[in-house]
Amino acid sequence: MSVRAQQYAARVLRREQVSPHLVRLVLGGEGLADFASTGVPDEWVGLVVPGQFQSRYYTVRSWDGAELVLDVVVHEVGLVTEWASRPDVVGETVTITEPKGSYAAPETAAWVLLVGDLTAMPAMARIAETTLAAGVPTRIWAEVPDDLTGYLPDGVEVTWLSPPDRAPSALAAAVEGIDWPAGEGYFWMAGESAQMRAIRKHLMRVVRLPSHSYDVMGYWRSGAVRQPRSVDPGPIYRAGRAAGLSEEEIWQRYDEAREQQEQQ
Repeated sequence: MSVRAQQYAARVLRREQVSPHLVRLVLGGEGLADFASTGVPDEWVGLVVPGQFQSRYYTVRSWDGAELVLDVVVHEVGLVTEWASRPDVVGETVTITEPKGSYAAPETAAWVLLVGDLTAMPAMARIAETTLAAGVPTRIWAEVPDDLTGYLPDGVEVTWLSPPDRAPSALAAAVEGIDWPAGEGYFWMAGESAQMRAIRKHLMRVVRLPSHSYDVMGYWRSGAVRQPRSVDPGPIYRAGRAAGLSEEEIWQRYDEAREQQEQQ
């Protein structure tokens, strides 16, 4: 039996351009009154923005019981990029799904290593806050196109890597060159899915880390193309907003456009 994930209506309270490719959205409002964090530092939520039906997943940068902070990577195209790139999103309502997380470092971990690209930065920042507070030595390798000095907490050792223009990411080479600390620890990594599969094999076959000592996740797919619907609701929604139509009137126009498309 399929069980639909809990959903929450959240209002955009603030928007901040953290860097050229990273936008911070601060969400709040009565719709988040029952929202509860999992407490897992890499937890993520689904985000559905106005004019769309599909969700995209983002790490919870922070949650203080009233305000939910998401740091969104913006690309040239994407379901969320076009919307999040607008400076006038403050006051709009989005849909958030219940959080889930996978980070599971052993309580006895003597060290934590974090590796990721720009999409992994919010999770790595939050994980590092947790590990440093617990006194666990933490090191990060971050491949980012922007200057994010100050984004990560003080006290963590960081190796900054610049993403190549055309060549494959340098993250795989960084992992292969790690001088692994002694004792039991935990390795966490996130980035492009194909690379993550290769990294998993390296950890399993070469480094021989036990499965409970690492978590490697594909956050996005290189070359993935969004499959267009027969009628894209985006232009209809924006035109309706510009014309001052209500949500009901906008979606009525969308339904009419779909019917016309099916009759052609």
